[in-house]
Amino acid sequence: MEGSIMLEIISPEKMLYNGEVTKVMLPGSSAPFTVLYNHAPLISLLRKGDVVWSAGGEETRMPIDGGFVEVKENCVTVCVE
Repeated sequence: MEGSIMLEIISPEKMLYNGEVTKVMLPGSSAPFTVLYNHAPLISLLRKGDVVWSAGGEETRMPIDGGFVEVKENCVTVCVE
């Protein structure tokens, strides 16, 4: 999918999600933020809230208790508790 982001959501036990998305909204430690195609690289702590992503015109929401995220080269890796 052109203009897509690879999203991985991982817990210590298993892979929770792995797929291509068009955007990801994350509960950053300071404020919520959105990652789109060609986002600048970053690493951030995450607070309790929802990770929300869009793929194929559908929006999916996953509650988390916290964790961290790395954004690099159109790949978003979310490690959650």
